[in-house]
Amino acid sequence: MIWIVVGCRHGGAELAMREKLSFSEEQTSDALAELKRRWPELEAVILSTCNRVEIYAAMEIFHSEEWSGSFPKSAAMGAEALVDFLAEWHHLERSDVSAACFRKMGHDAMEHLFRVAASLDSMVVGEAQIAGQVRAAYQLAVDCDSVGPLLHAAFQRAGSTAKKVTTETRLHQYRTSIPSVAVGGFAKQIFEHLDRKNTLVIGAGDMAEETLLYLREEGVKNISVANRHVERAAALAEKFHGTVCPWEELDAAIVRADLIVSATGATQPVVTRERYKKLEGKRNYRPLFVLDLAVPRDFEAEIGSLPNVYLYTVDDLRTVCEENAAARAADLPKAEAVVSRELATFVTDIRHHKSGRVIQALRDRWNREKNVELERLFHKMTSLTDHDRGEISYAFDRLLNKLLHLPMESLRDEAGENPAGQRGLLDAMRKLFGL
Repeated sequence: MIWIVVGCRHGGAELAMREKLSFSEEQTSDALAELKRRWPELEAVILSTCNRVEIYAAMEIFHSEEWSGSFPKSAAMGAEALVDFLAEWHHLERSDVSAACFRKMGHDAMEHLFRVAASLDSMVVGEAQIAGQVRAAYQLAVDCDSVGPLLHAAFQRAGSTAKKVTTETRLHQYRTSIPSVAVGGFAKQIFEHLDRKNTLVIGAGDMAEETLLYLREEGVKNISVANRHVERAAALAEKFHGTVCPWEELDAAIVRADLIVSATGATQPVVTRERYKKLEGKRNYRPLFVLDLAVPRDFEAEIGSLPNVYLYTVDDLRTVCEENAAARAADLPKAEAVVSRELATFVTDIRHHKSGRVIQALRDRWNREKNVELERLFHKMTSLTDHDRGEISYAFDRLLNKLLHLPMESLRDEAGENPAGQRGLLDAMRKLFGL
């Protein structure tokens, strides 16, 4: 069997490269169809999110010496073929894509899938969105008919493992970044439905962008971006399908806003208490949630004391983040143990499946020989009754099962304890019995 995952992820590839390698849903369907056209024997799933782009592939080679397929029978060569595919599909230099991509094969590839699904490989460990993204990527591949028994088994077990991490640990309960705490811990307590609220972003830096990622996951749609440099505002607005608010129209945007994320590099407050007081009446005193992520602050502290204004600064959120991080760290070993346990069970099951194929082939061969001998025997002994024939057939079946018992036990033991030994036994059985 060949297991491969190739791709790029946060921490290993720059955002610019991840963007170039990303797939829309339509592109994913087309790419899966092309993979199937090129390599019909290959199973494939493409996972494309803001933090990772990965191709998971698997293929069963029953006997590599007889392999006549089009995909390389070596996992290492197969990984390079998938890197070539990524570069060709996105019209990028192969060397650039190769440098940005990681390759994992065999057990490491399966472990990576389980860790990704369980959110142990996420930028923010324990974030809940990735499990749904993995599930959606798998379902799209199912719809495109690009998965078979190997990836079906792997993704279904990875999904159940993610659920066990959720139910057996508290890893997903803790938000540890300032934007995630602000959105998940505070904004959702103030506004029941974030998707209906107008969001204004003041500034266009990394912190503002990360906060928008969490807001988008909560369904926020109406986004305006204001920045002194209109080009940066336009770039951020385009990424989140928002609109640009000219800097000189900031007051009008504040009036319309329900939720403000502010993270500029200004040295003085952008919005003073006096400036906001002039806008209160125009807002009809509607609730306003302000996440001031700037240092120095963009909103004067006194604004937070005004009616219906919920103003949170970095310092307000940092304590919650630190408490959550400590609690998550305590739960992380439990989550790792769940993944390790489920992965070990899955790998053993896969090895049993592999040995089962050989045992079945041996059983089929011996059954054919048994049937030939029974037919010869019954042809000569015409005086046998139906009962006699049944007893003789039953005795032959018992003998066959006894002969198969020891090979089955040996392969089962090696599957759990010594994979290399299992491979040796499988090869020996193929050669000895001409399977």
